[in-house]
Amino acid sequence: MTDADRLRRLLGGADTTWLVKRVRQRLERGGALTGTVTLAGATPSQRRAVELLLGRRAGTGASLSVSLAEVDRVLRTSGVSPGGLAAAVEALDGPVRDVAREQADLAAAWASAFARLDEALGSRPELAEWRDRLDSSGLVRRLTIGPGEAAELLRRLAAVVRGLPAAGVPLGRFSAETCGNAHALDDGQPLATLAVSCARAIAGLPFRADGGAESRRDTWAAVGVHLDELSSTVLCLGLPGDSGTATGRMLAAMRGEPVSLTLRQLRRHPAPMRAGLVRICENPVVLTAAADALGLSCPPLVCCNGRPSAAVWRLLELLAEGSAEFAYHGDFDWGGVAIAAAVRSRIGWRPWRYDAAAYLEAASDTPLAGRPAPTPWDPSLATVMAERGVRVEEEQVLPHLIAELHAGTAH
Repeated sequence: MTDADRLRRLLGGADTTWLVKRVRQRLERGGALTGTVTLAGATPSQRRAVELLLGRRAGTGASLSVSLAEVDRVLRTSGVSPGGLAAAVEALDGPVRDVAREQADLAAAWASAFARLDEALGSRPELAEWRDRLDSSGLVRRLTIGPGEAAELLRRLAAVVRGLPAAGVPLGRFSAETCGNAHALDDGQPLATLAVSCARAIAGLPFRADGGAESRRDTWAAVGVHLDELSSTVLCLGLPGDSGTATGRMLAAMRGEPVSLTLRQLRRHPAPMRAGLVRICENPVVLTAAADALGLSCPPLVCCNGRPSAAVWRLLELLAEGSAEFAYHGDFDWGGVAIAAAVRSRIGWRPWRYDAAAYLEAASDTPLAGRPAPTPWDPSLATVMAERGVRVEEEQVLPHLIAELHAGTAH
């Protein structure tokens, strides 16, 4: 049984606090009480305390070294602490934490918290990098107070992941359907921060926890979720319209001029739109140039204006329902390739001067930056873009695009 009074006199004073602290730290890390511990710049009183503990002189150097095995032996044989040094430290300063076990338990708790999300991501290899960034950035841990709270947050995030991309739904409805709460994805909510970062990954955008209001609006739109029906718009030119609907009559009346349609108009359009071959471009400058050059004779043309908004998707879907075929052109850079791939996977298209041959014909000395991406409509395009290393914007090939619009061809 430990002799508490003698133990406090030998090891419990201010002059041996450093030794007790070093021993506790070693025990908490799971280390053995072997070797020595050294105190640089020991005071005379600290040196005398060690001499009293060990029953011998402790040397005369500037530092003070103590053998842990010797202290353990002294405590056991003297009867001060039959359980040795480890028992003495606990008697003086309370139980020793098992830090290794605590860390293992915490890691297991976090793994359990992420289990539902990881299950949802099992069939989403395109989100593997985003999942890794959640860990490396510590975003979830910053947004929650521990794995218990995180588990519920990540359970709802898993439902959001399963619902993306969506098919042109309002944010409130999407939130209610996936999270059981129409306001769970409102700005400022921890779940919204995580959901926006996921949406950015699905849209092929760089990892970021959040951004400004416009960035969040564009990110949601890129995965088929809109914040309201009026701010989401699409530019078009040359759509024939019809005489039986409000939107159709407006398109017919504005034939030859670029028209901006809101998501509200398109969601209320009652029937498929029939337009034959529809060309899709990435930038509004193509519509402007086509209207100036061709006017009323311009064939149907729809502008993505960067990453497609909910209104863009809705218009393309209405045209697809009307049996339209699509031909696509965009910027020859990796961002443009990602946009093109997203449109192709959703509605399908054939290239409109958007292949390796057209890229090699275009003059440019602007360096190509970013991460290469595949071009499944023409695999050689990605290869020659990487080899040539320049970007070609639509503005640089406008004459060719206008000439083909005039001729009514696409290849």
